Amino acid sequence: MDLVRHLRYFMVVAEELHFGNAAIRLGMAQPPLSQRIKRLEEELDVQLFDRSSRQVRLTEAGRLLVVEAREIVDRVDRMRELVRQGDGAVLRVGVPPDLAAVVIAALVAGFRESNPGVRLAPAEIWTADQVTALADGAIDVGIVRHPVTAPGLHFGQVLVQPQGVLLAEDDPLAEAAEVHLADLAGRELLMPPKEGEPGMHADLLAECRRHGYVPAQVHSGAGLGLVLAGAAVAFAPRLESPGVAWRPLLGSPLACRFSTAWRSATVAITDFSAVAVRTLKERARMADDGATPVRRVSRRPGVLA
Repeated sequence: MDLVRHLRYFMVVAEELHFGNAAIRLGMAQPPLSQRIKRLEEELDVQLFDRSSRQVRLTEAGRLLVVEAREIVDRVDRMRELVRQGDGAVLRVGVPPDLAAVVIAALVAGFRESNPGVRLAPAEIWTADQVTALADGAIDVGIVRHPVTAPGLHFGQVLVQPQGVLLAEDDPLAEAAEVHLADLAGRELLMPPKEGEPGMHADLLAECRRHGYVPAQVHSGAGLGLVLAGAAVAFAPRLESPGVAWRPLLGSPLACRFSTAWRSATVAITDFSAVAVRTLKERARMADDGATPVRRVSRRPGVLA
């Protein structure tokens, strides 16, 4: 068990005295948080919270642990900071696992140019895990997809990335100049994992349904194997890859929104955020939020409003 991480979860619950609010603050679902607190109680062989009433209360053991937990977590944070200073300044960055390698390379190069004394250490992490990692102090800044519900986080400029559809190159729809979402009816869909991108997952599926596309099945993953095999389609920015065909969606109804996110700003984080905006615009086909016009999509018969 990662004791320090579990102590961080305990401290947030102790501050909120409400598992639901604590889960929102940590950017995670309530059941996993409750399970981790139970695991901590089992590890320490004590009951930390009184859950017998509607109001969550700290037990005497819980009140004693608050002081010790804060001291342990603070010491670990100081230790990590000292180690980082000894090895040279490092900025730990969370990036989406499906962000193109050339984009990540451009982020590293762009940041190195403006901050030669700071090493950028990117880690591929989905948005929900980035929120937790930011709360834990495991990363300093992240590139997240919106919508994000996480009190205590600060966000940089929001950028929009219009989405088209990826099809197997021999799919009949690959011959079309544009694809209507309703034309995808009956096809299975490949998306990032729901637990990793819950906000984007819900928004894109709702928009698909509004335009007449309800996937026969939704698969999770960042690779294109299912698309190459003709077993599923996927949404993505313009992409050229052997074996797949990218086509724009009629009316550009789908878009993903990204921004940087952090808890405490530093000069390095502010500089990285500026580099990220410039790089994502140049290399990932993103634009300022509101700068990409959305055309009206003609609805097909049977499509819900």
